[in-house]
Amino acid sequence: MEQFLELFHPLPGNSYLLVTSKIDDVASALHAKIKAVDGKFSIALYGEGSYEAAKIEHIDSLSKPFRALPRDNDRVIFYDIFTKHTAPNMLLSLAYRTLANAAEVVIVEPKGALEASKMYELLEQKEFRAPNIIEDVFNEHDIFIAKKMHMWGNGL
Repeated sequence: MEQFLELFHPLPGNSYLLVTSKIDDVASALHAKIKAVDGKFSIALYGEGSYEAAKIEHIDSLSKPFRALPRDNDRVIFYDIFTKHTAPNMLLSLAYRTLANAAEVVIVEPKGALEASKMYELLEQKEFRAPNIIEDVFNEHDIFIAKKMHMWGNGL
């Protein structure tokens, strides 16, 4: 978990959105890291569960979108939801819209669930730049990271 948290360097006031199908140690660890700098942490949860320390939006269907304001987040983390959702392209479009300029999207999925070259292509199509895969942080998960660059793509 320590290596995973080293990927995140929140600044005071940063806002992180975790989009997931479960509440576990990842949510707790991210929340603690963001709270340490007086940041904002919210969760879009596809399924049941609760986490008292964060604002949770419950979404009852894997075909529905999550809600987030434009340019309201500095990081969107998709954790164990991207391959389960019926419209992953829509998830990336929503992430792009809610991310501030020069912000990042992080996708955490079980090892081998996403083919790297296809994921890079999808991220590029959705106007995310500099996509990378990190394979050695979690034993069971791959992590994809890409950036929304200022004055690129959709112009948001």
